[in-house]
Amino acid sequence: MLKAKTQEKFSAANANGQDRLARLASAIAEVRSGGRISPRTTKLLASDIAKMAKKVVEEAAEAAIDAVRGDRAAVVHESVDLLYNLSIVWSEMGIDPDEVWAEMDRRETVMGMVEKLPKMRPDDGILKAVEPDVAEVDD
Repeated sequence: MLKAKTQEKFSAANANGQDRLARLASAIAEVRSGGRISPRTTKLLASDIAKMAKKVVEEAAEAAIDAVRGDRAAVVHESVDLLYNLSIVWSEMGIDPDEVWAEMDRRETVMGMVEKLPKMRPDDGILKAVEPDVAEVDD
């Protein structure tokens, strides 16, 4: 169990992060509706979901490569790019950031922390949770 001061720090950080992504979602919606000018965002919103998804993959790869290189500042910068492009995908899919936070809260309640769910495999027509292989933990 986390101590009260630690929980307060995490709560403040979560609220701040949630607020920032909510503001980003709002700004993207404004660009989409023509109420805000952003040529880069406008161009991305005019593309198809495949292009948007490709940008998420590109930014995730860049952040991972920079992490392997040990370039902390670059990981921070690429993480912002990743969150921006992920927010574009959420916008296109009609996903509000609060839906993501709700899923994070659900996982924390069920598993004790927010982490990747175990892979599911069909077995006799029933989906069962499968313990991940050591190799799968890395993805």
